Amino acid sequence: MTTVPPPDLAAEPAGFVVEVAPGDRIHFLDWGEAGRPAVLLIHGLSNTAWSWAPIARRLRAARHVVAMDLRGHGLSDAPTEGYDPSGFTLDVIAVAEGSGLVTTASDRVVLAGHGFGAIVAAWAAVALDDRCAGLVLVDGGWESIETSTGMDVEEFLRNVDEPPEVLRSMAAFLADRSGFDPSTWDADQERAARATVVETHAGKVVPATRPHALEASVRAMFDYDPAAVLDRVTSRIVALRAADDEEGTRAGALAAISNARVATGLDPIRIEAFERDGHNLMRYRPDAVSAAILSIAQPTG
Repeated sequence: MTTVPPPDLAAEPAGFVVEVAPGDRIHFLDWGEAGRPAVLLIHGLSNTAWSWAPIARRLRAARHVVAMDLRGHGLSDAPTEGYDPSGFTLDVIAVAEGSGLVTTASDRVVLAGHGFGAIVAAWAAVALDDRCAGLVLVDGGWESIETSTGMDVEEFLRNVDEPPEVLRSMAAFLADRSGFDPSTWDADQERAARATVVETHAGKVVPATRPHALEASVRAMFDYDPAAVLDRVTSRIVALRAADDEEGTRAGALAAISNARVATGLDPIRIEAFERDGHNLMRYRPDAVSAAILSIAQPTG
């Protein structure tokens, strides 16, 4: 069993940006250097690097941990282009190199992504090839979004808006987020929630993710072909699946992807299921997520 360090509740990460192109900067949080292989954490749609705080607080005692803001999200720039596999992959590699996670040809990094971030992590894992020490898919990255949601991209985009009553004030927004599971609501969860919205002068809140970035990211998510991508990831993969639907559609898709990898001579995907937990496993199961990341590749010093 992998031993997970206790969370360092006093730790504060340093914030940096790396320039991918002129006027195109990607922001990341560096939680400190403690060991290798290093870990790069990638958040989900409409979220930010702060969503990974519960994990980073645990991993920082054992690994060099960095969490990035995807383009158009958080404190990263929001250019009008680059929201495609190539653009997102360049961002990930720029952060990995600019933060010092990979500085030589022999350096390797574990990529962990949540939801849409798992898709981005998978794209980057293919590009990094043997420099990727492992890929952790946190409730995403192995399924067709159209199949799993039963929506096409246009319908999905029409349903991404928050209800007006949730956005009427910061207090209402935070109450909604804490209500998902009051027992896991803490200062990190509040900070992560606050980072996803902007408070207006009138007291309402609006999403911090730029509309054009959100739409382009969703379209990239719907274009993702999990079989074609994950069959090209040469490193080991761990998938953490939250609650499935009644038909077990998501579990079936994950098993099919794993079997396809085995048929090509690759390792099967190690699957861990959390049938009673929601999508945000970093919030609900921080020890399990941390253990999966620590276990996928052995330390190198």
